[in-house]
Amino acid sequence: MTARPYVLGIDIGTSGVRVLAVSQEDGQVIRTATCDITSDSPQSGWSEQHPADWWTATCSAIQQVLAAMELTSDSIAAIGLSGQMHGLIMLDENDAVLRPAILWNDQRTASECDEIHEAVGRDRLIQITGKPAMTGFTAPKILWVRNHEPKIYARAARILLPKDHVRLQLTGEHVMDVTDASGTSLLNLSERTWSDQLLQDLNLNPSILPRLAESSDIVGQITSEAAKETGLRAGTPVVAGAGDQAAGGIGCGISSHTACSLNLGTSGVIFAATPQCPHDPTGAMHGYCHAIPGHWHVMGVMLSAGGSLRWYRDVFEEGDAAGYDRIIEGAQRTVPGADGLSFLPYLTGERTPHANPAATGSFTGITNQHDRSHFARAVLEGIMFGLRDCLDLITNTGHQIDRIRMTGGGARSAFWRQMAADIFGCTITTVNVTDGSAYGAALLAMAGGGRFNSVTDAMNEFVRETAETRPSQDATLYPDIHERWRTLYPILAPTFGQQQSS
Repeated sequence: MTARPYVLGIDIGTSGVRVLAVSQEDGQVIRTATCDITSDSPQSGWSEQHPADWWTATCSAIQQVLAAMELTSDSIAAIGLSGQMHGLIMLDENDAVLRPAILWNDQRTASECDEIHEAVGRDRLIQITGKPAMTGFTAPKILWVRNHEPKIYARAARILLPKDHVRLQLTGEHVMDVTDASGTSLLNLSERTWSDQLLQDLNLNPSILPRLAESSDIVGQITSEAAKETGLRAGTPVVAGAGDQAAGGIGCGISSHTACSLNLGTSGVIFAATPQCPHDPTGAMHGYCHAIPGHWHVMGVMLSAGGSLRWYRDVFEEGDAAGYDRIIEGAQRTVPGADGLSFLPYLTGERTPHANPAATGSFTGITNQHDRSHFARAVLEGIMFGLRDCLDLITNTGHQIDRIRMTGGGARSAFWRQMAADIFGCTITTVNVTDGSAYGAALLAMAGGGRFNSVTDAMNEFVRETAETRPSQDATLYPDIHERWRTLYPILAPTFGQQQSS
């Protein structure tokens, strides 16, 4: 047992702050605490939060964990952070917040994305950053403030992302890790440095950007003021941490190009690691820095994966907690393909592979022979078909995926895991970790704090596969069903947006 036996993993999520205390001896999660956060939407398509709320929630969650464990502050060896990506926090020269944070799911910056593509060139931007400009990313938000709130922009001395603002309050240091920075549209992806060329093209002052670090680097220590507010020991080291997707990849043990993870939350994310800097000239597949030095990751994102299932439950199953069980039970009563009934899960637009915020969901092929069980199965299959499209983007660039580690709420269903194995055509496993991003942050703290020599060593020691699901005979049926499903998007795409504008 080490002198300081625990680390903390802190995840600054969109709906709340999650804190884990993890044993350095065996990797077990000893205590957890979550404090909720609310979002504001001042206008349609806008999404904002107040950074002060992140700090209040973080302090409360840390205090709850320490109190529940009856620990002294001297028991915590190091701290790691993960957090929602892309959100813009603007600070003045005294580190005062100038406006509410503009979040990853804010859609106000479509014209600023066009402005970036015009100034830089879309193909050139993809070459440098690994992806085109999108409304969720940080650089378009900076330009939006410059275009619409020039007085605030003129006072901005520094920009940070959500977890980095929490770290500023913990340590007094302005730092951003390379995984989060690679979601700003300002990082040279292959060099893992800020792009001077992009800053010049966009007429942005380099001084607004914080220094960069690898995820397991120690970048500061808990200040005496932060110690008073959190109950932590002043001087406790804090590592740079990672964006929530990269941290989740660490928490699932994804370091090899033959394995990937599938996280089924409100959105669905297919995540794969690679030792080579990825580049898709079309911009459909997005590349990011991984939290392992010298590694990158690619991912496909479906905006309404679990969100589609929750919508179906709320509308067709009265929204009660048992509704999910009834959906699964119903889906099991019908056959692959739901007797010709199909569902497009684009309830909030789509990001991968179509990058179409106007995309809408639909049921097609309805007949008087279909009942509730067919609709349930169509929803589950539609979600998995969309995620299979994300996986195909990744495998088409050379990844040879032979197993997928499934996490999130959907991973608890043996039926949905079997459907995933059949549609993806590979083995689906679960892991012994449920809070992937916060746990990944804790592993980064162990690596940075010296418990392990590397992030990979920490993953290999503590992350283990549990249940395994192999493709069944139904796997032979799904390729044709999936191909028929794929024909629906180009047929229906011309109608997207017409309902809203009529």
